[in-house]
Amino acid sequence: MSGPVKISMENAPVSTRLGGTIRPLLTPKSVGASSGFLGTMTLEPGEFIAEHYHPYSEEFMFVAQGEIVVRIDGEEIVARANEAMLVPKFGSHRYENRGSETALIVFQMAPLAPSPEEGHVEVEKPPFPTATPPVVGQ
Repeated sequence: MSGPVKISMENAPVSTRLGGTIRPLLTPKSVGASSGFLGTMTLEPGEFIAEHYHPYSEEFMFVAQGEIVVRIDGEEIVARANEAMLVPKFGSHRYENRGSETALIVFQMAPLAPSPEEGHVEVEKPPFPTATPPVVGQ
């Protein structure tokens, strides 16, 4: 694709496989991105994103609303609205909403893995293992 492309959260594909609601927005598939991708995660109170890691990518995350607990390699860190974190390559991480309001997280992954299947390694069984994983490439 060439030129600017705008994607709305409401029109983005939704995945609940890992928990919460993940919406890949600007991806190789949706806009032809070649260096990474951007999306959102919405976590209702009590929801979590199952633990996983990325062998090729760093994950940049920004809490736009609410508060979450991020566990990276066993260390828990509270991230509140207007705070950002970096999850390093190979950093095993899990996101959890222990609060009482919806949490909205914006994330970016970069660089891209050779394929979507190689870019994500599950450590914890996902809550909805038969659901479609986030659609990023191909």
